[in-house]
Amino acid sequence: MDATTEDAVLDGRVRLRQPTRGYRAGLDAALLAAACDAKPGQRVLEAGCGAGGALLAAAARRPDARFTGVERDPKALALARENIDLNGFGERVTVIEGDVATRFSALGLEPFDAAFANPPFFDDPDSLRGPAPERRAAWVADDGLEAWIGFLSKAVKEGGSITVIHRADRLGDLLALLATKAGSVQILPIQPFADEPAKRVLVRAIKTGKAPLRLLPALVLHDRDGGKHRPQVEAILRGEAGLGWAAP
Repeated sequence: MDATTEDAVLDGRVRLRQPTRGYRAGLDAALLAAACDAKPGQRVLEAGCGAGGALLAAAARRPDARFTGVERDPKALALARENIDLNGFGERVTVIEGDVATRFSALGLEPFDAAFANPPFFDDPDSLRGPAPERRAAWVADDGLEAWIGFLSKAVKEGGSITVIHRADRLGDLLALLATKAGSVQILPIQPFADEPAKRVLVRAIKTGKAPLRLLPALVLHDRDGGKHRPQVEAILRGEAGLGWAAP
């Protein structure tokens, strides 16, 4: 087994073992988990769950919902299972082997009430300096963003929600891919500072939704006068606050 660390998430409510080298859950995973607004009894899927950083944080935030993670990498899958046991979530969180390049129907699962993902940021490996081999799968989407959106849209039932965090400069691509599959889109820009452009976006859409697109006020991570994160962001990272979506 490769070297791992054990880290505290949500102010210690979740313990997460993850690789010392390779993809490690960070702010994007934390914000994605905070964006999950599953209601009691609902079933939620994460595509590409890795070691379970976002999956387990979302499960801790929504203790009355059930969660399933899909992951293709055997090592990440093994860590995710270990983390489920470590946190005592085995009764309502599970992970299975699967790939977004494969049809959702091949998993033999019923459609979910909600699905979320943090897809790899790049489709073309030549568009960035080569990542370390152990990080490549987290950075480069072998089958492109289209495969991820297609998988997520098939994974939810009509009226189900699809939530994605991605690079802000891919927003046009995200909206174009969602347009034929979902509506009632909401966009939450995430800015490093109030006077800088967004570098990330959280996008939420409803399968068969018909409401107009909504551009929400940005989440600003840092103030110029110091401090690691703004108080609102610190509250989100500690699990004391979530990322609310506008009512339909």
